[in-house]
Amino acid sequence: MPIQFDVDPSVARLAEATAEFVRDVVIPAERECGGSVHDAPHALREALQKGAREAGVFAPHLPERWGGHGLDLRGQAVVFEAAGYSVLGPLALNCAAPDEGNMHLLEKVATEEQQERYLRPLAAGEYRSCFAMTEPAPGAGADPRALRTTAVRVPGGWRIDGHKWFITGAGGADFTIVMARTEGGPGSPGGATMFLVDAGNPGMRIVRNIDTLDESFFAGHGEILFENCVVAEEQVLGQVDRGFENAQVRLGPARLTHCMRWLGSARRAQDVALEHAGSREAFGSLLGDLGMVQQMLADSEIDIEASRALIWRTAWELDTGSRAAAQFSSVSKVFVAEAVGRVVDRAVQICGALGISASDAPLARLIREVRPFRIYDGPSETHRFAIARRVVKPYRQHRPAGAAGAAGAAGAAGAAGSAGS
Repeated sequence: MPIQFDVDPSVARLAEATAEFVRDVVIPAERECGGSVHDAPHALREALQKGAREAGVFAPHLPERWGGHGLDLRGQAVVFEAAGYSVLGPLALNCAAPDEGNMHLLEKVATEEQQERYLRPLAAGEYRSCFAMTEPAPGAGADPRALRTTAVRVPGGWRIDGHKWFITGAGGADFTIVMARTEGGPGSPGGATMFLVDAGNPGMRIVRNIDTLDESFFAGHGEILFENCVVAEEQVLGQVDRGFENAQVRLGPARLTHCMRWLGSARRAQDVALEHAGSREAFGSLLGDLGMVQQMLADSEIDIEASRALIWRTAWELDTGSRAAAQFSSVSKVFVAEAVGRVVDRAVQICGALGISASDAPLARLIREVRPFRIYDGPSETHRFAIARRVVKPYRQHRPAGAAGAAGAAGAAGAAGSAGS
């Protein structure tokens, strides 16, 4: 099947409407709150999502059954980039992390009863959610097999005990998807299970909201304790002991949708740099006519176009169920995360004092937001390890069983990457 890079007219129209909505409604709201929504009132989120519904751009990623536009990942790539032009655009469209990834997971893995109870209100924007996998050291992080949170059977259900942190959106979430170990111990390749834990469960306690470099994830990043947290049998999400495998249903596309959204931020940073370079005079010339500035602008265009091409290619691989999708997902995550950082950094440099002003331009805000992207959903180093192992595998000479060692095992696990959102 040939790879198609043309954009369906209906998707193009939705992206144009999204760009207009972001420009006219979302960016003014972003300026008013400074892009910081860790402690923002729910009224802000509700107002933005109400505006998105009225503009006809709400929930582009969801099937029509759940009130969305039914876009595949290739269509999402176009619309999510337009939404990401503002750090609050994805929140307005209800396609921000972690809710967007959780919706996808629930659609693919949850029972019909669970979908009605959790997915329907989440899709409508009535609920918020979080995904609790990452743990303080020595627990699960880039290597999910280090998982230490446990779940044991009790009469009528399960008891969860553990410690999670950097759980995006935990504060005020209506439910939490928790990864816990139901078999084996830290380092075991399997034996994890996902559970749905409702807000108000007396065994789940939010310890704090962690002060972080980024500020645009609604409700921030929480630290959670699970102590004698009892849930019913019907709150198992997916199959018992298949949590790591089921999590890949969420994590693969979620890495890519992160790339889509942050590419919009890179495009915005480049636009700010271009506007400044085209109007600011220095050394008897416009900045845009100076060779060193031109090189930075050109390199940013290259990074943006290359990122977009990788995102679209990976979306095609995932949409078609290609066996190469995991490799392309890791390649895209590494390249786009670093390319977006380069683009924003160059824009700051081109704009000088304006670039570091939090009052007069969005660049200081954007550079804080995009830097953690190289860590979230698996750090670049972990994905590089996984990428290299895949490309070396066909050339590897025969070795005795078990000779790969712990390092190779860690790389395989690390490809699953957790972290943050």
